[in-house]
Amino acid sequence: MAGHARRHFPGILVPALFLLVWSSGYAVAKIGLQHSGPLTLLAIRYTLVVALLLPVIAIARPPFPKTAATWAHMVALGFLVQVVYFGLTMVALNQGMSAGAVAVVASLQPIAVALLAGPVLHERVWPAQWAGFVIALAGALVVILTRSSIQTTPGGVAAAVGALAGIAIATVYERRVKTSADFLTSNLLQYVTGAAVLVPVALVVERLRFDPSPALAVAIGYLALGNSLLSLTLLFAMVRAGEAARVSALFFMVPPVSALIALLVVREVLPGVAWAGMALAAAGVAIATLWPRR
Repeated sequence: MAGHARRHFPGILVPALFLLVWSSGYAVAKIGLQHSGPLTLLAIRYTLVVALLLPVIAIARPPFPKTAATWAHMVALGFLVQVVYFGLTMVALNQGMSAGAVAVVASLQPIAVALLAGPVLHERVWPAQWAGFVIALAGALVVILTRSSIQTTPGGVAAAVGALAGIAIATVYERRVKTSADFLTSNLLQYVTGAAVLVPVALVVERLRFDPSPALAVAIGYLALGNSLLSLTLLFAMVRAGEAARVSALFFMVPPVSALIALLVVREVLPGVAWAGMALAAAGVAIATLWPRR
């Protein structure tokens, strides 16, 4: 029995670690935003990630894209994910939205992808997916409209929805072009794209102002090492191991885990109705994502 448990322990540890690291990014970003502007925070984060990836790539020597089209696809994906998705997520958090509320909007990504895949990839959208979309949207609205202790703003909600659109378009785009670039080089190109765009934008908009405090250093280090490198490596490992269903199920748990971590780390208190909205949104995403496969 002990040997059986040891064999399955890594299979439990990897998803749990990914869920913990990914979900905690929202609360850690809240800490960083107390000492830096949202764009400046991302500009520093991406610059640090590029600096960390370069020696790894120099040692591993992974293949780089051989065609200009593949390079262009990687740059486009980098812009959609690193600039649009993460950039607008930071703006939403900076506008006062709670970590749990932003995570709920982001958790609608599988449904947004399913809706976009119909006209773009000519994939059928099943009735169960429409039903799941309505349920999840209702749950998300419950969380967003629960203003007690959340303090949502129209700008924050718009930024969160824009971030959702960015990650959904990036997912559909990647499925359409079917790039096969190496994982390391793909990440490097995406983060270089993010840094190339956000460093000058943050310089103009925010003048790259930040408070050089220990809290900011810890937040940026965690976001760079944890969210940008460790969590993506774990996600890539799970997908390659053929655990797509488990990965989808994990994202259903991101909003409540993010809210719980935010409660412990930055004292973000959510009312009971907001937790009920999270459960409703998770149920809707689960129906829309898993039911058609069955």
